[in-house]
Order: sequence, then C-alpha cells, then structure tokens
Amino acid sequence: MSVVLYHNPKCSTSRNALGLLREQGDEPTVVEYLKAGWDRETLERLASRTGLGLSGLLRKKEAHAKALLDAGADDEAILAAAIAQPILIERPIVETDKGAVIGRPVERVLEVL
Repeated sequence: MSVVLYHNPKCSTSRNALGLLREQGDEPTVVEYLKAGWDRETLERLASRTGLGLSGLLRKKEAHAKALLDAGADDEAILAAAIAQPILIERPIVETDKGAVIGRPVERVLEVL
C-alpha cells in the first residue's frame, strides 16, 4: 500500500505522525509541502478524499486562512490562496489507497492504514 505524508518537519504533530507511520511498519513518501508547494489537482483530490472540502483543509490557526473562512471564500479563492501560501493547509495529511485524513489527533492516521 502506498502511504504519502504531507509533512511540515517543524510541526511536532507532523513529526509524531511520521513516527507513528514508521512504528506501524510503513515508510511513507514524505512531501514537505512548504518546500514543494501545492497544486490544484492535489488539493482538490485531498479535499475530496478527506471528505472535508477545500475549506476543511485550511489551518484555522493561520490568520489568512481564518479570514478566508470568515469571508465565506469560494473554492477558487481557497485554491489560489493555498497555492500562493502553502502554510494555509492543515498538517499533517496522510493519504493511502484507503483514503486521506488530517492527522489531528495523530492517531487519526491509523484510519487509513
């Protein structure tokens, strides 16, 4: 099974998710999204596979993400903002053949293994 971790190594929850995946015997493909950035296709796929929609992927602790939500931004605005500022997307996100989840709390990653 393919396991992809959208990861921010500065985030303790993201590091803990990586550790948990490895404890489970999985060596995920790690995508450091702050370096790699996001593209429309990936964000739309993750929004669909998590069942959260694009607004559900936003990191509510980020001021710009909160402003987008408060303004009722549509998907196009959210996509444009997230592509321009990758930090706006919540982390960690784990994607497997079974689906995708935001790993908060970290134990949620087990749902897609």
